[in-house]
Amino acid sequence: MASGAVPSSFTGLKSRDGQGLGFAKGSGLVRVLDLNRIKFRRTKVVPVIRNSTNPGSEQTVQLEPASDGSPLLVPRQKYCESIHKTIRRKTRTVMVGNVALGSEHPIRVQTMTTTDTKDVAATVEQVMRISDQGADIVRITVQGKKEADACFEIKNSLVQKNYNIPLVADIHFAPPIALRVAECFDKIRVNPGNFADRRAQFETLEYTEEDYHKELEHIEQVFTPLVEKCKKYGRAMRIGTNHGSLSDRIMSYYGDSPRGMVESAFEYARICRKLDFHNFVFSMKASNPVIMVQAYRLLVAEMNVLGWDYPLHLGVTEAGEGEDGRMKSAIGIGTLLMDGLGDTIRVSLTEAPEEEIDPCRRLANLGMSASKLQKGVAPFEEKHRRYFYFQRRSGQLPLQKEGEEVDYRGVLHRDGSVLMSVSLDQLKTPELLYKSLAAKLIVGMPFKDLATVDSILLRELPPLDDKDSRLALKRLIDISMGVITPLSEQLTKPLPNALVLVNLKELSTGAYKLLPEDTRLVVSVRGDEPVEELEILKSIDATMILHDLPYSEVKTSRVHSARRLFEYLDENSLNFPVIHHIQFPDKTHRDDFVIGAGTNAGGLLVDGLGDGILLEARDQDFEFVRNTSFNLLQGCRMRNTKTEYVSCPSCGRTLFDLQEISAEIRERTSHLPGVSIAIMGCIVNGPGEMADADFGYVGGAPGKIDLYVGKTVVKRAIAMEQATDALIELIKEHGRWVDPPTEE
Repeated sequence: MASGAVPSSFTGLKSRDGQGLGFAKGSGLVRVLDLNRIKFRRTKVVPVIRNSTNPGSEQTVQLEPASDGSPLLVPRQKYCESIHKTIRRKTRTVMVGNVALGSEHPIRVQTMTTTDTKDVAATVEQVMRISDQGADIVRITVQGKKEADACFEIKNSLVQKNYNIPLVADIHFAPPIALRVAECFDKIRVNPGNFADRRAQFETLEYTEEDYHKELEHIEQVFTPLVEKCKKYGRAMRIGTNHGSLSDRIMSYYGDSPRGMVESAFEYARICRKLDFHNFVFSMKASNPVIMVQAYRLLVAEMNVLGWDYPLHLGVTEAGEGEDGRMKSAIGIGTLLMDGLGDTIRVSLTEAPEEEIDPCRRLANLGMSASKLQKGVAPFEEKHRRYFYFQRRSGQLPLQKEGEEVDYRGVLHRDGSVLMSVSLDQLKTPELLYKSLAAKLIVGMPFKDLATVDSILLRELPPLDDKDSRLALKRLIDISMGVITPLSEQLTKPLPNALVLVNLKELSTGAYKLLPEDTRLVVSVRGDEPVEELEILKSIDATMILHDLPYSEVKTSRVHSARRLFEYLDENSLNFPVIHHIQFPDKTHRDDFVIGAGTNAGGLLVDGLGDGILLEARDQDFEFVRNTSFNLLQGCRMRNTKTEYVSCPSCGRTLFDLQEISAEIRERTSHLPGVSIAIMGCIVNGPGEMADADFGYVGGAPGKIDLYVGKTVVKRAIAMEQATDALIELIKEHGRWVDPPTEE
């Protein structure tokens, strides 16, 4: 007999034919016992759900396996208002001081102080700088009684200086401190993983149902006084789950997963609701944008089933610094904003907190604009995209054909491809061009390396008599780098073994047939064309498709048009590789370039939709565009070409100068692709916050560093002056070190 599981809030299930489905209730889940009609693939169950929060109401939802073959059923209930356009999710309004959060209000921007909270003057000055930069809300860490006492002075000082920006207390492990600071701050952030639970030990624990419910009773006992105090003083609350700090109890039942993140938050939300307290928001943060997106989607899907309408605080935790941090945040936050999710956001950077506000505002504006215009495409049915777990759609990589003179198998990379647009001027200095494409040079000849560009787009071919430029192109083709050029150029100035770029009109008119029969084609598609125009794709053999929606489009959404294109391809079993091609207008700000790429291409790659990217920005530095492209793939957990850093943004708990130490570690370890290093100012969220890292550099005490391998501390209390050397030795001991390349 097949079985499945659904959330425990579902009190009754009926199948389409009206027959009841038996179930047995356990902690947090209801296990469905009579599902022998279900095949755990793409088949859906469509039951009727009786909502326990609204007895008597019935709601039809679709359930599907959480992953192929999984017995855990999750709602294929909508996680957003529309799959074909951006419509902001309707929420209640939550008041944080004098600032309103929710769908009827602008997306709010916030950050967190990095000063020692006990230093009242420094903290007040930093809050004022943050407010002057345009932040709507500021969070301050409050770890003990002295910090809580300082909060009263901070609040009073700001009011005296006419700064009424709402203040949020960041609380971990300290219920009494939360009670104290609720008397003066506007909002309390609690972490469900450590507010009432002990720090996770990452042990596999066996819980009986009785044990599980005893712990829930303990949580209610500890948490209730704070809820009642927030009600009394009119405070707001954020129930903020972190992927890295789930309790052992949650992990024993749900694993270190998005499902566990949601249930962790719901344990606290149910207590709030029981006490008739509704002035709260949710967050589901992770350092991995893919996990973060899945967790928020699952959260909203389950809230929809339950009839809950609480606002969302979005953020990618430990995103890092510079373009890396901006890219990770854009991938995670931007993806959700394009689906109309999110009411307040924070871009967590290992930089001064006031530096977070500008990129955060740009990202918020992108989301507000998309929802205001309701950017999208014509309605379509979506059957193949997976919302709650990652399943990559891998296009068929080029295969070598009999009789071909060159090897085309390298024009795309199996883990994700980077394409770049090259000008005729760049061909005039071949060695500089090879270096700019990150090719290795041996006696002036190019060879592909780990992070070499896979293919180039050349909009204009050199004249037939320009032998030097054509020789440079031949040398690139000889190392299996694709050279893509438009049909008109190839017909008038043919380049041997080039890939030819055509559009749907050139296919339908047969213009491409003027080319030699064995010419490889690259097809440019908008994604919003009528299905009749897309039908021509069934009759051709394309090496790849470029999804290219002009940036000037106002009402049409790149994300939604691409989803529609992928749906068409999958429905018709067309497994062409698809490259996301974005042409940015001149004078695009660097942050807008990174955020736009992360949102519009990353928002698809996190769903496994796409095989690579081609970013064009004529007035941006070529190396910057190339690095951004590789950063985007790595941020989407695709192609790994450099060291991955999980770096916290710093706060009042930080035990060393995070920006300085982070820069030092990066300078000495950035050449280790495949290695992930966590740089953490403290360990407040537990070693699980470094869930993705191979090695950890963590503040253990003032001036002292603890080193981790995975989640296990292996060296304690190392003097900070020797800590970076000790980290490198640890990497060497585990066989993950290589010497940095020497400059040629």
